[in-house]
Amino acid sequence: MNRRYDGSRRGSAVREDGPRLGAAQLGAELGERATLVQFSSAFCQPCRATRRTLADVAAMVEGVAHVEIDAEEHLALVRALDIRATPTVLVLDRAGRIVRRAAGQPRRADVIAALGEAV
Repeated sequence: MNRRYDGSRRGSAVREDGPRLGAAQLGAELGERATLVQFSSAFCQPCRATRRTLADVAAMVEGVAHVEIDAEEHLALVRALDIRATPTVLVLDRAGRIVRRAAGQPRRADVIAALGEAV
């Protein structure tokens, strides 16, 4: 079942004092304008489609990075961020604050709309 990438249950804007993620936690540099963080697992079919969608959007929008994290290899981060399903996508602003999150395979248009909140 696909959930729309509108963050309706888990996607409200995060307060200024909310968690920030950086290169140390992600294992990659943040994008200049925003970062799309994808939590995946090895046998997750929707994760592969999500990877393509997020990579395409990151290539289209200047200053946006896509970082994929293997949930099974980063359990401490998964627990800290309360990731409950794969794929889960977090949209980070330039400072690494989570501005939107959603579980399930996103639609391209919804990812682009979510980026609007981050940039």
